[in-house]
Amino acid sequence: MNRALNSAMNAVIRYVGYAFKSIDWPLLIILVLFAGLGMVVMHSAVGGTDGRFEGQARNFLVAFGTMWFVSLWSPSKVMKIVIPFYVTGCLLLLAVLLFGYTSKGATRWLDIGFLRIQPSEMMKLCVPMMLAWYFDKHRSDLRIMDFIVAGVLLLVPFVLIIKQPDLGTALLVFATGFFVIYFAGLSFKLLTPLFILGVVGIALIIHFEPLLCETDFDWVILHDYQKTRVCTLLNPNLDPLGKGFHTIQGMIAIGSGGVYGKGYLQGTQTHLDFIPEQTTDFIFAVFAEEFGLYGSVFLLILYTLLLARCFVITLKAKTQFGSLLAGALTMMLFVYVFVNMGMVMGILPIVGVPLPFMSYGGTALVTLGIAFGLLMSIANYTPHKPS
Repeated sequence: MNRALNSAMNAVIRYVGYAFKSIDWPLLIILVLFAGLGMVVMHSAVGGTDGRFEGQARNFLVAFGTMWFVSLWSPSKVMKIVIPFYVTGCLLLLAVLLFGYTSKGATRWLDIGFLRIQPSEMMKLCVPMMLAWYFDKHRSDLRIMDFIVAGVLLLVPFVLIIKQPDLGTALLVFATGFFVIYFAGLSFKLLTPLFILGVVGIALIIHFEPLLCETDFDWVILHDYQKTRVCTLLNPNLDPLGKGFHTIQGMIAIGSGGVYGKGYLQGTQTHLDFIPEQTTDFIFAVFAEEFGLYGSVFLLILYTLLLARCFVITLKAKTQFGSLLAGALTMMLFVYVFVNMGMVMGILPIVGVPLPFMSYGGTALVTLGIAFGLLMSIANYTPHKPS
C-alpha cells in the first residue's frame, strides 16, 4: 500500500515538475503584466459591475489555461495534427460560405445551436502551422515549386475569408502565412517589384482621392464599405458624424490625454461614450486618454519586451518547424499591435483588429493563448538524439 502511494506521489511530482518546466517564465511574467493592465483599462471602459468586466476576467483565465495546456505539447506532437487542423479549418470556411450565419452584412460564423464559431479566427494559426510543417518537410531540397505550392496553401483560406467578406482577417491570415514563406527563404529581390508597385499605388490613391472617393465611382475590386474605409482614412471630415466618426473621436481622445493623461477613470471621451467600440477595437484610445503619452510609451515598451522575448525564442528554436512557426507568430503579434494602434490614431483604415491582451473578446484571447502556448513549447523543446 505504501509502495503504491509513494509511486503515485512520485508520478504526480514528476508531472508537476514537467508542467512547470514547460512554462517560459520571462514570457509568462510579461503576459501576466498585460493581463493586469488589460483588466485595469477594462474596468475604466465598462465599470466594475458590468458583465463584460467579469467576462474578460474569465477570458483571461481560459486563455492562460489554454496556453499552459498547449505548452505541454512538444513541436513533434503538434506537427502530427497540423494537416487535420488545416483541412478542418478550410472545410469550416467552405461551410460558412454555404450555410453560415449572417450578421451586419457579413457571413463569418457557423451556428451549431449552443455556440457560434468563427472559423477564420483559427486560420490565423492553421495557416502558419501548415506552411511551417510543409517547409520543414522539404527543407533539404527547396525548389521554386515548393514556394508555388506554399502560395496555393496560403491563397485557399485567404480567398475563402475574402468571400465572407472579411478583408481585415483575410489580410492578417495572409500576413502570417507570408512571413513563413519569407523566413523559409523567399528572395527579397522577388518582392521588390511588389513593394514598388504598392508604394506607387498608395501615391496614386492619395493624389486622385477626390475622384476615387466620389459616391458613384466604382472600385470594382473592393466592396462599398471597404472603399468607404479607405476614403474615410484619407479624409475623415467627409462624414464626421457618420463614417468618419470613429477615426475622429479616437484621435480626439488620444490628443486630449496630452503628456500625463487625464487620470484613471477621468477620461471624458470614454465615460461620456464618445469613443466607439471602446472595449474592443478602440480600447487604446481609452488608455491613451487616461494615461497620456507616458502611459502610451510604457505600453509600447511592454509590447517591445514581449516581441523581444518572442524573437529570442525564434532564434533559439531547435527545429526548422519551430523556428518558422515562432517567427510567424511573433510577426502576427507585431501586425496586430501596429494595425490596431495605427487605425485608432488615424494612419490606417479601420478594420476589426483587436489590441492583444487589451481588447475585450474571448476568441481573440484564446487564439493568443494558443499562439503563446506554441511559443513556450518551442522554447523548451529539445529534440531527442538518435541512439
